[in-house]
Amino acid sequence: MADIYELLRSAGVKPTPQRVAVARYVLGTTSHPTADQVLAKARRECPTLSRATVYNTLTRLAEHGLVRLQTIREGVVVFDANTEKHHHFIDDTTGKIYDVPWDALSISGEDRLQEYDIKEYQVVMRGRRRRP
Repeated sequence: MADIYELLRSAGVKPTPQRVAVARYVLGTTSHPTADQVLAKARRECPTLSRATVYNTLTRLAEHGLVRLQTIREGVVVFDANTEKHHHFIDDTTGKIYDVPWDALSISGEDRLQEYDIKEYQVVMRGRRRRP
């Protein structure tokens, strides 16, 4: 990962020790963590980290385009460091969320949705991941 301090500065986020701890974890994982999971992991680096600081930092990272907030588990917001267009697959057995490349699926029927001004979309699939 690029220098976390420079990454935050270049995005317009002041790199405080708390923000660095949060960013280092959330930007370095592919696990789509919740805010509470980020808090637990980031506290290892910054033991005085508060829940409010984690929420504020994650919101700021999202506002600056470094993470995306995803509501892909019912009632739970997760944070995704992959800001490129992609879909998701949720394994019903493990709860793990996998990124699915954007071009792995083709979507049709947008022309039948004339009453909507579609800005973006993603597909969330659920099932069981087959092991190779």
